[in-house]
Amino acid sequence: MPVDLQQLVTYTDNLLQAGRFADYCPNGLQVQGRPQVVRVVSGVTACQPLLDAAAELGADLVLVHHGFFWRGEAQPVVGMKRRRLGALLQHDMSLLAYHLPLDAHPELGNNARLGALLGIRDQQPLDQDSREAVGNIGSLPAPLEAAALVAQLEALTGRAALHIGDPALSVQRIAWCTGAAQSWIGAAVAAGADLFLTGEASEQTVHIAREEGIQFIAAGHHATERYGVQALGEHLAARFGLEHRFVDIDNPV
Repeated sequence: MPVDLQQLVTYTDNLLQAGRFADYCPNGLQVQGRPQVVRVVSGVTACQPLLDAAAELGADLVLVHHGFFWRGEAQPVVGMKRRRLGALLQHDMSLLAYHLPLDAHPELGNNARLGALLGIRDQQPLDQDSREAVGNIGSLPAPLEAAALVAQLEALTGRAALHIGDPALSVQRIAWCTGAAQSWIGAAVAAGADLFLTGEASEQTVHIAREEGIQFIAAGHHATERYGVQALGEHLAARFGLEHRFVDIDNPV
């Protein structure tokens, strides 16, 4: 049955507590389409190939983690931005985007889902004092060689991971934050983690890992952030009786 667009947006905003985050972009409804929603297409980023695929699938709403209108970007609606917005407007599709709120949700979030898929238990916020905490820390059921964890992660994501550390050493206490969270490695060290996992690495990340004695994995920004938007799309489909399809537009970064 069709659901009212605003009802769906209000429910999702409240579910993810979108209003409590000071984010780099607006969270929630970014582009308004038709007033009734039956078919949802989800993806990591609102890139042109995803929007084109959503249009071909007859989507009423596109649900993403990386949407539009980022802080500091140029404001004129020209070039790539015009083409993307044009696709949404031409096909009367709404764009619903959640950045940090989708990272942080304790059940449907990118971090929660990745941790669960890796078998990490007792997930807690990495920064207990932050109301916008998006990183997590938890423990594997038993110590595991770092090489085995890397292999498990590569099998899950379908891509090679960058590992800094001794592959033969065992790890159990794992800190992680999906996407581009390499700067959180210091928090992982302070929390006593054996290993820190994120999507990307910076030049200094390697030195910090080596000198602080913490294992480090960069498994891909896109690859580590596939799971939250899928879980959210499935949740909304079950809650409102919607059709949902996840479309993966691969990105090697």
